Amino acid sequence: SAASDVYKRQIRYYNLLTSCTLTQHLAETEQTAMKLEETLMKQMAAQEGLTESLKAADMMKWVQGMNNLRNRVQEIVKAEIIFA
Repeated sequence: SAASDVYKRQIRYYNLLTSCTLTQHLAETEQTAMKLEETLMKQMAAQEGLTESLKAADMMKWVQGMNNLRNRVQEIVKAEIIFA
């Protein structure tokens, strides 16, 4: 349940805090999230045709596509890494 998940996160937070490993854990989580975001952006951009050719031919379409893609990728990263 949601309450149980919150409780588990609180326990994990306090354990990390009291063992002086919270900063290290946060840095590792951030690095993992950034790597996943970069990988997903590259893979999904290629799948969706958001290429350098499109960028040269229709900059506005490319920017809109990349912005949309970045929003979707960030939601995936949040679900898979940040809020997992």
